[in-house]
Amino acid sequence: MDQSLKTPATRQLEEQGIPFRIFVHPGPIRSLEQAALERGQEPDQVIRSLLFRLEKDEYVMVLIAGKRQVSWPMLRQYLGRSRLTMASEAEVLQVTGYPTGAVSPFGVSQRIRLLADRSVFVPAEISIGSGLRGVALILQQDDFRNALVNCEVVDLVSSTT
Repeated sequence: MDQSLKTPATRQLEEQGIPFRIFVHPGPIRSLEQAALERGQEPDQVIRSLLFRLEKDEYVMVLIAGKRQVSWPMLRQYLGRSRLTMASEAEVLQVTGYPTGAVSPFGVSQRIRLLADRSVFVPAEISIGSGLRGVALILQQDDFRNALVNCEVVDLVSSTT
C-alpha cells in the first residue's frame, strides 16, 4: 500500500485482518452522488460517519447510508437526551482525528460510542471515509460488519424521510 494513503483507519483494518480496497478520487468531491458515481457505486453504498455532541466532551458517532437523514427525535429518544448538536469541524478533528468529509469509524483517536442505522447493512459493498479527503475505503458488507467493534445497530431514519 502507498504509505501516503495509510491512516489510523487503514491500520486498524489491517490489524483486524479485514480486507479493503482504497479508492482515490481524481479531483475534489462536490456531492455524495459524484462520490458514488466515481466509485462505481450507488449513493446508498456510501456510508457517512456523523459526529454529534451530547454535552461538553461527550460525543456519539452515527453511521448512515447515502442521502438519508438522521431523525433527530429518534436519536434523542434512543440516547435518552433532550438536547444534542452536530459537532463542529474543530470538534470532529479533535475527537476523531479526521477532517470533516473524511471521517471513518475505524482508527478514531478517542473512544466514542458508535451507532449504526440499519441502512448501512443493506448494500453488499460499501464505501466509507479513510481519514484522508478524496480517499475512500471500499469493503464487502460481511467484512464491514466484522470490522465494527462495539457498534449499536438502531433505527435512526424516520419512515417519512
